[in-house]
Amino acid sequence: MGRALIVSAGASSNEYISARLAELGYPRPLIVPSGAEARRRMLESDFELIVVNAPLPDEFGHELCADAVEKTDAGVLLLAKAAAAEQLLGTMSDAGVLLLSKPFSNTLFLQAIHIAAASNHRLLRLRQENAKMQEKIAQVRLVSRAKCCLIEREGMTETDAHRLIEKRAMDTRRDRAEIAQEILDSYED
Repeated sequence: MGRALIVSAGASSNEYISARLAELGYPRPLIVPSGAEARRRMLESDFELIVVNAPLPDEFGHELCADAVEKTDAGVLLLAKAAAAEQLLGTMSDAGVLLLSKPFSNTLFLQAIHIAAASNHRLLRLRQENAKMQEKIAQVRLVSRAKCCLIEREGMTETDAHRLIEKRAMDTRRDRAEIAQEILDSYED
C-alpha cells in the first residue's frame, strides 16, 4: 500500500485514525497538526490517502481538502461535525472530496477509506493510460513530419513515404518513430 497523511490536531483522534489505517495496510501514516504543515508535506511526498479531521488550528480544513484534490492524486477524506458537514456536502462533493460526518461508526469509516483509496488507484490508472496515449500521439506526429519531409524533399507520394518508413522499420526491427526521427535528422544536416 501507499502512504497516508493524517491532518488532525486531536491526540485521541490521531490514535483512532492511525489504528484504523494500520488495519487497512497503512502501517505508519504521517500525522501533522495543521493545514500549513500538510500543504508543505504534500509538496514533498506523494500520498495515496489524505484524511483531514476538521477543524484544524489554522483553518477549518475544507480548503486544504480542495487543494489536496487539485494538487495531488490522493484520495481525500474530510471528517467534520454533522452541522458543518451538512453545509459543506455540496462543495466537497463537487471538488471530489469524500465527506464523513462525525460521529461515525467504525464500519462506515473503513468503507470511506476504501472508497478514497479506490479513487486514488483509479486516478493513477487513468494517468498512466493518458501518458500512453500522449506517447502514441507524439509518435504519430513524428511519423507524419517525416512523411511530409519525404514528400517535399524527395517528391514522393504520401503512400510511398508511408511505405518507405514501414519497410525500414520492419527490415531493421525498430520502431517507426525511430525511423522517422532518423529521416528528419538526415534532412536537418
